[in-house]
Amino acid sequence: MSLTNLKLFRQFYYTYPEIGQTMSDQFEQLGFPSIRQTPSDQISESANQPIYLSPEKLLTNLSFSHFIELLRVDAPLKRRFYEVETIKNTWKVRELERAIDTLLFERTGLSTDKASVIEKTKDNRPSKISDLIKNPYLLDFLGLSEKPEYSENDLEKAIIDHLQNFLTELGHGFCFEARQKRITFDNIHYRIDLVFYHRILKCHILIDLKIGKFAHADAGQMNLYLNYYRKNEMSEGDNPPVGIILCADKNDALVEYTTTGLSHEVFVSKYLIQLPSKEILEEFIRGELKIK
Repeated sequence: MSLTNLKLFRQFYYTYPEIGQTMSDQFEQLGFPSIRQTPSDQISESANQPIYLSPEKLLTNLSFSHFIELLRVDAPLKRRFYEVETIKNTWKVRELERAIDTLLFERTGLSTDKASVIEKTKDNRPSKISDLIKNPYLLDFLGLSEKPEYSENDLEKAIIDHLQNFLTELGHGFCFEARQKRITFDNIHYRIDLVFYHRILKCHILIDLKIGKFAHADAGQMNLYLNYYRKNEMSEGDNPPVGIILCADKNDALVEYTTTGLSHEVFVSKYLIQLPSKEILEEFIRGELKIK
């Protein structure tokens, strides 16, 4: 047995001591701490402990490869979330890995449509652009949270400085093309903040950054950009361009009434510079996640 595997088994034992109930008493003879008792039901909750699943539930539904991925998650509360969702959705190991890497726990806790966020984690190719758009986008890696205020130029520069992280947050298939793409009408210049091309959906994706709350005029401006791109920038085989307005806040009703009926697909998503607090995430897990 390799040293790496031995360390992995040791980490597994300390992370999941309750599983020892289903194993031989030889573990105690090797000097490991005694195994704590857990209730026989599938989920247990208390005011001071995170939700946990019974050993039987874990061992019946998860492979050791699943556990290896779960060991990467150092926070017990977060690990419980991925355990529950893996079992509920019968995720394969690759789907679990993708969920962890894309911060599904934090994203779900912040979303008003939790089921939709979790559904989009399925490891398959998107059939339409709405399968790709996240809400919210987590931009904590930009390092802007300590500034008392910042402009849209600051936000754009921070994204470019952390372009690799931003591409990861956008998701699979996004290729960066341009920043401040200039288009001109009668010597009046407009600039599109960020331009990407999606190699799977074969379309341009235009992103407009807004430092404040979404306004109805933002959708009209984006539709202008999309009309221009459709007429002047599309190549043979391309699908129509898509717009994403990335803003600090939005009113869902206003978004619906503003974007419905537009000639192009325009999505409005929030960005978040800071991750949610532990208290918010604990409340989310206790209130939303149950395994039947």
